[in-house]
Amino acid sequence: MSDSTGSPANSPATAPETTITRPDHAGENAPGFEVVEAAARAGLGVRLFTVLAWDDERAALQRIHTSHPEEYPVGGEKFMPREAPWPQQVLVRAEPYLGRTPAEVAAVFADWPTIEALGCGSTLNVPVVDAGRTLGSLSLLDVEGHYDELSIPRALRLADLAREPLRAWHTTRSAPTATTESTTNPGGTL
Repeated sequence: MSDSTGSPANSPATAPETTITRPDHAGENAPGFEVVEAAARAGLGVRLFTVLAWDDERAALQRIHTSHPEEYPVGGEKFMPREAPWPQQVLVRAEPYLGRTPAEVAAVFADWPTIEALGCGSTLNVPVVDAGRTLGSLSLLDVEGHYDELSIPRALRLADLAREPLRAWHTTRSAPTATTESTTNPGGTL
């Protein structure tokens, strides 16, 4: 993985210092989220859609689904200070974040130039929560002004759709891997 850190010098707002990693080889979208993306497109409209799994222990967001694998490949990670406004709101307090303008997007995401290059100027980020634990977030992005307060309840229904596949993803990540041990017994019986 290659690293890039910090926010761009020409940012119109001050995003928190962020470390973004890109995998050398992008992974495949995790199963189950194609339904969530289709519902987002049909119910809200979206140019860029990603699902980010939250690793609370590492304070890392890992991309596990993307509509734009070239710009935002599966396996990429984003590290932001936990005390920054966006992680506090979305990941700690489990509240949606609505950014209506490019400035509101740039205020929370250091990668705003890539977002802007995709024609996106607004964002709606909703936490996916299971039994009080934040599993991750859905990031919906579209043109400036596309999302408003009326979009939030519909986006929260998307989070409900994403809960089971995100729970399954976390379960497979935390499950111990089985190993096969090969032993020799020169003396005969076991």
